[in-house]
Amino acid sequence: VQLQASGGGLVQAGGSLRLSCSDSRRTSSNNGMGWFRQAPGKEREIVAAIAWNGGSPIYTESVKGRFTISRDRSKNTLYLQMDSLKPEDTAVYYCAAGRSSSASLRIASYAYWGQGTLVTVSS
Repeated sequence: VQLQASGGGLVQAGGSLRLSCSDSRRTSSNNGMGWFRQAPGKEREIVAAIAWNGGSPIYTESVKGRFTISRDRSKNTLYLQMDSLKPEDTAVYYCAAGRSSSASLRIASYAYWGQGTLVTVSS
């Protein structure tokens, strides 16, 4: 599994961004996957996760109703649609592939990590 996140940038509060995560080795299609973020001076936290078949999406409380995780297995790509962005969403966002096929909000469930993409939300 080799993951690469993209799509970050600078956006005003209330705006939207769509992050993508591609698996160049095309070996994560049977893995649960997730998006994480890490703000300066803070620990990495889970944002959203999804099962191998695109089902069972789960979200951390702070992004529910604003973020949507999805995946296209035919393209080996994971997405995170982020709407109604807030300054507190500013962070480096990472994608990861899990050790199993299910969705999980536990960081320990993830074995493969991509490089992050920076999201900056201005007020």
